[in-house]
Amino acid sequence: MADPASLPLVSVICLCYNHERFISEALDSVLAQTYPNLEIIIMDDCSTDNSVRIIREYVRKYPQLTFLSTGTNQGNTRAFNLAWRASKGAYIIDFATDDVLLPERVAQQVAAFAKLDATYGVVYSDAEYIDDEGRHMRYHYKRNKAGEVISFAPSGDIFHHLLGRYFICPPTMMMRRQVFEDLQGYDKTLAYEDFDFWVRSSRRYKYFFLDAITTKRRLHAHSLSQQLYKPGDKQLNSTVLVCEKAAKLVESPEECQAMTHRLQYEARHAFLTGHYQQAEQLLNLLRQHAGLGPVYRTLHFLNKLKVDLRFLRVLYQKILNR
Repeated sequence: MADPASLPLVSVICLCYNHERFISEALDSVLAQTYPNLEIIIMDDCSTDNSVRIIREYVRKYPQLTFLSTGTNQGNTRAFNLAWRASKGAYIIDFATDDVLLPERVAQQVAAFAKLDATYGVVYSDAEYIDDEGRHMRYHYKRNKAGEVISFAPSGDIFHHLLGRYFICPPTMMMRRQVFEDLQGYDKTLAYEDFDFWVRSSRRYKYFFLDAITTKRRLHAHSLSQQLYKPGDKQLNSTVLVCEKAAKLVESPEECQAMTHRLQYEARHAFLTGHYQQAEQLLNLLRQHAGLGPVYRTLHFLNKLKVDLRFLRVLYQKILNR
């Protein structure tokens, strides 16, 4: 077996905010990794529950853990930036402590990176979705009877794909440290990081899809992803800002078409969830980028009148989930 010190150091940034129900399972899953050269940093974003007490118990029991606190609640992007700048790993995992890593996760992704050249900045994989109680819900990617992935999961230069659609499960990513050095971390002004990171990193680096289930992603009522499109959701404002940045990075006709699809998608969902201000901003971006066809001119008119069609999206979701 290789000397652990000869293997690349991997920093697992464990982000916690009010995860007392899940943090023990999350930290146990990091400690159970078969990969021997880990730096484990727990960053608590000023939790108001018993998370810190649990973390301190783990730190006493496992001295290899590093515990940091933001001091005041900062939000995901700022908290992560503080942690990764304190880290030393050649590779980095952004790990929310309501999720679970499978034991071979780090070893598999480091092995994948070892076969790739420096133009690859991110390795992502498949995930299992679980509920509050850890019960299986579904997998991120669909597979055929032979177990082969039949969902869209490309590798290589995927900037235009990331512009046009969502297909990556964020907590499955392992990232080369140099990517964060080049990007100077996450954009701390945003309420969430995924879309912005994908756009900015994939403009410079390739992505690789590792065909393995490496992570359990927990879907529960208080997770950030479950707040999207709800009244008062701050993530939509961030989506508008990222779309503005992304539009400036577009270079080819293929990328232009992907950007158009993204703006149409985001404008539709903003309108159909009653976020009229953000829908207006997105439709204005669409007009500047590609123009408004008949459908989106109509949507723009309805949006100005604040016509409430939220029931259509609810109906669609019910049909989709049957």
